[in-house]
Amino acid sequence: MVNGNLDFEKPLVELESRIAELRRFSKEKNIDLTEEITTLEKKAAKLRHEIYANLTPGQRVQLARHPKRPLALDFINLIFPDFLELHGDRLYRDDHAIIGGLATLEGSPVTVIAEQKGRDTKENIARNFGMPFPEGYRKALRLMKQAEKFGRPIITLIDTPGAFPGLEAEQRGQAEAIAVNLMYMSRLAVPIVVVVIGEGGSGGALAIGVGDRILMLENAQYSVISPEGCAAILWHDASFAPEAAAALKITAKDLFELKVIDEIIPEPLGGAHRDYAETAANVKAAIVRNLQELKKIDVKDLVEQRYAKFRKMGVFYEASEDKEA
Repeated sequence: MVNGNLDFEKPLVELESRIAELRRFSKEKNIDLTEEITTLEKKAAKLRHEIYANLTPGQRVQLARHPKRPLALDFINLIFPDFLELHGDRLYRDDHAIIGGLATLEGSPVTVIAEQKGRDTKENIARNFGMPFPEGYRKALRLMKQAEKFGRPIITLIDTPGAFPGLEAEQRGQAEAIAVNLMYMSRLAVPIVVVVIGEGGSGGALAIGVGDRILMLENAQYSVISPEGCAAILWHDASFAPEAAAALKITAKDLFELKVIDEIIPEPLGGAHRDYAETAANVKAAIVRNLQELKKIDVKDLVEQRYAKFRKMGVFYEASEDKEA
């Protein structure tokens, strides 16, 4: 990564910087450089398309982790301006890696739950790098039960490398907290829309990821393990992460084809970090459309369909018996 930009973006970033420099020089010196700027802009547009139309799974993982990519609170501020955050699990403490609260969407009340990373080192430490503790998942469950009590649809935004793997998390029941969330989310009697906005890492994502509709931003990732973790296990070398990313089928396109997710939400060319407003507008439109469809389904049927949805995920092959053996 170079100055906050990804390595494969470097030629484009240099060209965009040159265009900005010419514009600034033209304005300061009152010189007409329109022809030169137009030529470079056409070149940049072509290069932008060439780069982002042929991204590898490994490069999409890099975009999902881009330091300037919009985080959960960015989406919440743009989609739910009246969001009221609620705190604490009523058992241990408030986990800042998971935020949740009340909001309205198109005039209707909803409950929003999200995983929040930090933008810089100080913020990342405060948010535990977006890796929730058990109390974070218990806070999420408390808010989901509250949503069910008052008949509010639930919207979750996933962006985490995974649940925090530290000793203290295990001592406080990390695995149990995730398992309980999976159980309750499978039977909550309200519509649930899940959006993977960045990294969807393992059980840390699944703990707020059981929904009627699973949506995923174009350059997000969703996987049982990180590419680096997979590479370390299979090749004993994390440098094989690009190969692992391709093998894991963690991109939105792969997961849509495998029917793990229901919809791919488009991003601006170059990634979500290039236009927060457009990306948020796309996410909002997808959430609104799916919620409208889900609200038409009887609650009993909704829960049964959600259960069946997750039960039928995956492809199984049965080996036939050799009758001659």
